[in-house]
Amino acid sequence: MALSLFSHPAQAITRHYEFNIKMQKVTRLCHTKSIVTVNGKFPGPRVVAREGDRLVIKVKNNVSNNITIHWHGIRQLRSGWADGPAYVTQCPIQTGQSYVYNFTVVGQRGTLWWHAHISWLRSTLYGPLVILPKANVPYPFLKPYKEVPIIFGEWFNADTEAIISQALQTGGGPNVSDAYTINGLPGPLYNCSAKDTFKLRVKPGKTYLLRLINAALNDELFFSIANHSLTVVDADAVYVKPFETDTILLTPGQTSNVLLKTKPNYPGATFLMTARPYVTGQGTFDNSTVAAILEYESPFLHSVASMKKLPLYRSILPPLNDTSFVTKFAKKLRSLDSREYPANVPQKVDKQFLFTVGLGTSPCGHNNTCQGPNGSRFAASVSNISFVQSTTALLQAHYTGQSSGVYSPDFPFSPKNWFNYTGNPPNNTIVANGTKLMVLPYNSSVELVMQDTSILGAESHPLHLHGFNFFVVGLGFGNYNPNTDPQKFNLVDPVERNTVGVPSGGWVAIRFLADNPGVWFMHCHLEVHTSWGLKMAWLVLDGNLPNQKLLPPPSDLPKC
Repeated sequence: MALSLFSHPAQAITRHYEFNIKMQKVTRLCHTKSIVTVNGKFPGPRVVAREGDRLVIKVKNNVSNNITIHWHGIRQLRSGWADGPAYVTQCPIQTGQSYVYNFTVVGQRGTLWWHAHISWLRSTLYGPLVILPKANVPYPFLKPYKEVPIIFGEWFNADTEAIISQALQTGGGPNVSDAYTINGLPGPLYNCSAKDTFKLRVKPGKTYLLRLINAALNDELFFSIANHSLTVVDADAVYVKPFETDTILLTPGQTSNVLLKTKPNYPGATFLMTARPYVTGQGTFDNSTVAAILEYESPFLHSVASMKKLPLYRSILPPLNDTSFVTKFAKKLRSLDSREYPANVPQKVDKQFLFTVGLGTSPCGHNNTCQGPNGSRFAASVSNISFVQSTTALLQAHYTGQSSGVYSPDFPFSPKNWFNYTGNPPNNTIVANGTKLMVLPYNSSVELVMQDTSILGAESHPLHLHGFNFFVVGLGFGNYNPNTDPQKFNLVDPVERNTVGVPSGGWVAIRFLADNPGVWFMHCHLEVHTSWGLKMAWLVLDGNLPNQKLLPPPSDLPKC
């Protein structure tokens, strides 16, 4: 709940929120358990701001777990201390302690979200972050009659902290979820769940803005509404050229605003809104479908019983492994690139990098037997380096000049050992370990190609970059060819976002300007892959001018 607003409504204001982290009993699928929540809510409360507003959010930790909160997609210009990934920009908030996240929303509007950024706590600790345009600035599309957040999640009957803890101990894959959820509810397609169904009640002939968020831990999701089409107008809080589609794909971490135009007259039917996974890996996954109901307000029917007699239409989603649809959908996303909202794609590049992303193995350890491939442990890496989490916050180590022994500033520009990344896998699947950062001068323009590998099977990886938006200038399948592929890059109106899926058995190329000093995490948003080490960090140095330097840490910054 917003506690107070200051200043004149036409100007930027400060909005205060309080997040009390507490345990709450919740029942889903006839299974009751205590979960970690914000203010007892699941999903957590909606945070609302306008572009230019300052957010001051006090987080008080009343549970036994260490806590951090990440404001996913917020640029955090010079305010890296408020970004939230544990042991990267801050030490966690310990039991009984609090921390005030203080940041300003600069040059952004749309749908983002917030979530815990430590271990697997984001399975229940998440909520929408709605950024409205500045006062009196219209949307670049028809003003909607109503706006509705739709947030996808995963429900586990077991404790997710126990699930990942056991997986890391055994070296095997973690147990999968028991259901997907829409706004915290699994819906009628699961056993013992019909009463826990999200219903969207609409009027005929109206336009609704659906703010879609994929907060699932480990699955990319298709989403569709039976007998209705959707118009995509925004991706990751950046306007796009509108296009119509029957189905949306969102990777974990991604958001999208879509317009739903309801039927002109009362249809005398109800419609399922469904989501299910897009799957490329070889591991187990939750092969189930979550459903919500789109219900038209009826001028004739006034009882629940009469509503139940209406025909119910089901949506048709793509096959689970429909990479062709996913690729076509990704290529439809283009920046709006208007006079008001230009696509400022870096045209010249100062730094070029090629990172491989994928799975591998780690040795099991002396006299142990592990449940990974051939008795090893599952691992994951960027450029064959599985990231070792420091016990000191990296940003603090950098800021205080005490980085020795905490990290090394020598992340490789390209893989040490070149091989056929998407062909037959090499015999040696063991990854290296380290806490290495890639150092960038302030304001340098970066081109990064992320290449999937088939070491333990090709797989799509949704990569999220903290502190920046980037332009997706190219994607393809097979091994990236530095001689021919750049000729096909879109440097005019590529989509701008903060999370992108590296295609299964392919590559994606992004460009961004390193105009935000600090230490910035980049990781796979499949939580299991992050737990296995598919993550790294960028260190962007201060610029020369005062407004190009990282701000000092707040006095209440948590200590390790």
